[in-house]
Order: sequence, then C-alpha cells, then structure tokens
Amino acid sequence: MKFEYVLLGLLARRPYSGYDLRKWLETEGQFVWAKAHHSQIYRKLGQMETEGWVRYEVDAREGRPDAKVYRLTESGHDALMSWVRTPYEPSARLQDIDFTARFSVSAPLDRDMAIGMLRTELDFRRAQIAKNRNRDRTLHYEDPLPELDQELDRQIHESLHLLGAGAVDYWVAWLEESLHRLTGERSTPEDRATGGKNAR
Repeated sequence: MKFEYVLLGLLARRPYSGYDLRKWLETEGQFVWAKAHHSQIYRKLGQMETEGWVRYEVDAREGRPDAKVYRLTESGHDALMSWVRTPYEPSARLQDIDFTARFSVSAPLDRDMAIGMLRTELDFRRAQIAKNRNRDRTLHYEDPLPELDQELDRQIHESLHLLGAGAVDYWVAWLEESLHRLTGERSTPEDRATGGKNAR
C-alpha cells in the first residue's frame, strides 16, 4: 500500500494544503492510515507534483505563512483510478492497513471494485476461521523451566485465542454489514457455517 494513493484519495474530495492533509490524517484518518509525519506528507506531495499527479496554487494568508493548496491533475486522476481498479489480495493479518486504506479510498470512487474487495476479504477470513477456529490448541511441555506456571500459561493461551476469535468475528460482521450497505445482500446461513461469527 503506497501512501501517495491515500493522499490522492483525499485530494479526490477537495483541494488540501499539506497542513490540512496532516490534520485530517491525525484525526478522521487515524483508523485509515498509520500516523504520518509532516515531512513524509510534503515529500510525497513533492514526488506527486514531479510525476504530474498534483498541482498547487499558493493561498495567501494574512498574518500567517502562505500555503500551497494541492489539487489533482488529470494524470493524478488516472493514476488513482488505475490503483483503485487493481485487484485486491488479502493479507494474513487481520484489519491490515492495505484493506482499510484501500477500501476507504476505493468505495466512493468505484462501488463494484469495493464490493469485490469485500467479497474477497470475507471469503479469505471465512476460510481462515474454518481452518483455524477448532484447531487443537493443547500446549505440550517437555522439560519446561521450573518457573513456568503451566496452568497460567494455558489460561493465557486460551484467553488470547478467544480475544483473537472475537476480533475476527467482529471484523467478519463489519464486512458483512458493509457488503449489505453496498449491495443490499445479506450473508446466508451457509456462509456463516463456513466460518461465521458463532463458530468458536
């Protein structure tokens, strides 16, 4: 996932200064992208300008430094839409930044691509659940350290499994609800049977 596409996605909404981009990413964007330092934002804007993806106008501000306000060019629009329509490949990691950033940018620009992303991610997570939910989680010990509390070790291991299972269930429920929002479809009992939220 390249940061420039997140910036292009923001500029698809309206022109932004570098400062305003940083402010958005630190507040509304904190669940879309990991924190970005202002130097990273300005460096990417400079690269995107060199590529011809953005142009800026100077906004004179009384009593404050002038600001460069960036907007998409036609070339930037084409680059963004080409990326939006690139096939999505799920990550083994749950709620990976590639999905959240990509979905937030793609959904308003190409509903069909966003629907495809949701279905791909749902299929992948349901397969993960079906494969791993009921695995043998027995811990085996052989000459463990004398300090190792085996009962506590088992309890912690199981509680972390339940925490992870709950996170996956919540994620799958969110994916299903998002798919319903975009298509009107509801998941079937068969879908859930292959890895739905009630399987532990």
